[in-house]
Amino acid sequence: MLKPTEHGLLIAALGGVNEIGKNMYFIQYKDDIVVIDCGSKFPTENLPGIDLIVPDIAYLLENQEKVRALIVTHGHEDHIGGIPYLLKQLNLPVYASKLTLGLIKIKLKEHGLLREAQLHTISADSAMQAGEINATFFSINHSIPDCLGICFQTPEGTVVHTGDFKFDMSPVSGPYPDLHRMAEIGKQGVKVLLSESTNAERPGFTPSERQVGEHLLDAFIRAKQQVFVSTFASNVNRVQQVIDAAVETGRKLVLLGRSMVNVVNVSMELGYLQIPDGLLIEPEESERYPADQIAVLCTGSQGEPMAALSRLASSKHPKIEILPGDTVIIAAGPIPGNERNLAHVIDNLYVLGAKVIYGSGSATGMHVSGHGSQEELKLMLTLMKPEYLIPVHGEFRMLYQHRLLAESVGVPSDHVFIVNNGDAVRIEDGKASLGPKVPAGNSFVDGIGIGEVGNIVLRDRRHLSSDGMIIIVTTLSKSEKTMLADPEVISRGFVFVRESEELMNQIRELVLSTMNGLNEAERSQWSDIKQTLKDNIGRFIYSQTKKRPMILPIVIEV
Repeated sequence: MLKPTEHGLLIAALGGVNEIGKNMYFIQYKDDIVVIDCGSKFPTENLPGIDLIVPDIAYLLENQEKVRALIVTHGHEDHIGGIPYLLKQLNLPVYASKLTLGLIKIKLKEHGLLREAQLHTISADSAMQAGEINATFFSINHSIPDCLGICFQTPEGTVVHTGDFKFDMSPVSGPYPDLHRMAEIGKQGVKVLLSESTNAERPGFTPSERQVGEHLLDAFIRAKQQVFVSTFASNVNRVQQVIDAAVETGRKLVLLGRSMVNVVNVSMELGYLQIPDGLLIEPEESERYPADQIAVLCTGSQGEPMAALSRLASSKHPKIEILPGDTVIIAAGPIPGNERNLAHVIDNLYVLGAKVIYGSGSATGMHVSGHGSQEELKLMLTLMKPEYLIPVHGEFRMLYQHRLLAESVGVPSDHVFIVNNGDAVRIEDGKASLGPKVPAGNSFVDGIGIGEVGNIVLRDRRHLSSDGMIIIVTTLSKSEKTMLADPEVISRGFVFVRESEELMNQIRELVLSTMNGLNEAERSQWSDIKQTLKDNIGRFIYSQTKKRPMILPIVIEV
């Protein structure tokens, strides 16, 4: 554990670098720690049974008496998804804008944490103090309203965290990016800039969200039957444009998916969505209207198996169905790793006879990124004029490209720190250097448990998913240590028993011969019996099938 006397200012990532998702950073000056964001990300295929991945907060728990606050930049899952799991272990004050706090409250209520939570609303005009760290804020654009960048004033200089941003000069809803405030911060001097890197590989500027609204309206006008639109529930600006298109074309709007319903309700209550009375109807009411008067807004734009769009595509939704000739619009881009699932959903939609519109190219225009491209990243660097840059929020190639962009606008290469999760950058006497590592990694959420699934459990799950398992039940006399019945061999995920009777009989015979071959001392020790059975049967099965199923011997004494 780092001692306060060892450093002046530490800046570290607990998540969000060399990956997409689970963003979490902190700055520490002596005995004061301020945390920025606490996100989550989806598990990959090699993590069977895992529901969610959140950051490892071991360092914060070791130093919990120093942690002053959590500041949240905006309300996307990769920035707020881990907050309930953080607050279960460390109940610290949370500061966020009005909409972001509204979305956080939904999560905390689901986890039974809302009553005890210390929640504070901030805006671009707010200021807060956490020991010797002061924080002010500035408005930025993203694909959700109410996003904030953070400006930390510390005795070692100013540290700026941009949050996720783009420079959209014609946003669907305000505010505009506060260029004057950013320029003023840069004029006063920025020691370190933490700037997002998601689109560092894309040249030019990211198009305005308004372009999506124009394409949505055109698709609604052309549609002859029902229109289904799937997007991120938290993309409130896009949800508003779907609402506007439904109003313009005289369609009633159905909401599908728990997160979609929750986000729309919160956004309406807080004034971030404008929905005319009578526009929203329940799914079962859609049968009362002609097909060309119905629009459906649903979750599942990433191909999640249990989300509304996946169930619709497989004709398994209980209340509404996609019919031949319906239009389905996927108004989101796939997060890296989700492409295969989404492609499967799109295939199923085509099988149903739907007209499917997806992608961010000029032909469809149903999605634009919420992240700034190369020219916007350079504009941020030019406005802030940082002495040092830490590229964040992106995989390595994105961070590397961001460094090249920084060099092109005058930031020296050795003043750019490409870090891994757990790397700390130390600022001491005005100079930056790579400091000591802090604990960092993944915590796996499985059901309601967090951190209970480790490498051994995952190894067993992968083993089971690869070759299945064999259960061997033997019954021994407690007094004489002899077998009282033929062994029972049960296959799960290994072979289909009815078609492999000869193999199963051979395994039973091997169990019998193995048990008979054990001497009296070995038969008195369950561990010896089980290990010998596992070794002998494992070798035999591999010689016959080239498979290595998990072998689970069960010894019963009567």
